[in-house]
Amino acid sequence: MHIMKNTFWGYRRENGRVGVRNHVIVLPVDDLSNAACEAVANNIKGTLAIPHPYGRLQFGADLELHFRTLIGTGANPNVAAVVVIGIEEQWTKKIVDAIAATGKPVTGFGIELHGDHDTIMRASKAAKEYLQAASELHRVECKLDELWVSTKCGESDTTSGCGSNPTVGDAFDKLYAAGCTLVFGETTELTGGEQIVAARCRDDRVRADFMRMFDRYQEVINRHKTSDLSDSQPTKGNIAGGLTTIEEKALGNIQKIGKKCVVDGVLDKAEMPTSPGLWFMDSSSAAAEMVTLCAASGYVVHFFPTGQGNVIGNPILPVIKICANPRTVRTMSEHIDVDTSGLLQRELTMDQAGDKLLDMMFRTANGRLTSAEALGHREFVLTRLYESA
Repeated sequence: MHIMKNTFWGYRRENGRVGVRNHVIVLPVDDLSNAACEAVANNIKGTLAIPHPYGRLQFGADLELHFRTLIGTGANPNVAAVVVIGIEEQWTKKIVDAIAATGKPVTGFGIELHGDHDTIMRASKAAKEYLQAASELHRVECKLDELWVSTKCGESDTTSGCGSNPTVGDAFDKLYAAGCTLVFGETTELTGGEQIVAARCRDDRVRADFMRMFDRYQEVINRHKTSDLSDSQPTKGNIAGGLTTIEEKALGNIQKIGKKCVVDGVLDKAEMPTSPGLWFMDSSSAAAEMVTLCAASGYVVHFFPTGQGNVIGNPILPVIKICANPRTVRTMSEHIDVDTSGLLQRELTMDQAGDKLLDMMFRTANGRLTSAEALGHREFVLTRLYESA
């Protein structure tokens, strides 16, 4: 039985994109602006500050990624309006102008020559107006193919590759057929299975783009002489859960793209897709880093299968946790949104498990809070490429 529906209820933004949340965020350009952003969010209840530890003296590709991530976060359809605060006017304006190009309400404030008190006062006034305006917005009926869904797994074990990851794959197959925009990544955790993904690419151009991204990662590993990945892949939690090699982990990871999806395109970190279909995004396998990148790429719902149990959330992207490990479902029940342990007990078919996840997706898109949202998990971690200058 397929539980697919034709529509969901979302917020249509000025550029036509559809979100499933209605956040007003206070976004720091740099680490020095965190305190002012948090003060504004404290003044204006219902707004959301997104502090982070970076932003000063970055350069080159790292600086470009920093801007791309912050701009993408503010431009995400789950965000109704943005207040940007930075120490310097020029960098603040760059982020404000890029977000404003989407038509979204956004205002920026620089701290230099004003100080915290004056900046917080002016930013609080803007945040209050944005919050009140956002509170009057209503959900509208939207077509399913307007939904952008991302996935990343974490704390994987043997039940991940056998249960929760294939559940995502079944749901992705159904969403792909419906014309949705999907993404997966975790470049490091494809090691040993990269040729399987390459074979799933739509054409030679996409295949070459994918292998270029994968080989770029391999070059980093070789440069630092850590080609066995023994310190991080598989993780100690993965090993405790029965995964002994990165190849085993990769084969389980690949289950998330289903059996029928074709890889239609390749994205660099925090880049936005240009058409519907399944996209691969080069990304770290660190949970908070990749979910942050997915939010910056414009995705509005996230599927997160876990085995040993992961608590990850995100400030603006609702993270739906799926687990097939009966012990984890029992001991960490407050973190699990979709229990698929029945797969391993032969009480649930894969088709039913995928439908169970899709049912939760629709409920989440229509407004239900995920466990991570209810528990206040708002992990926001920027990906860094270099040391600061």
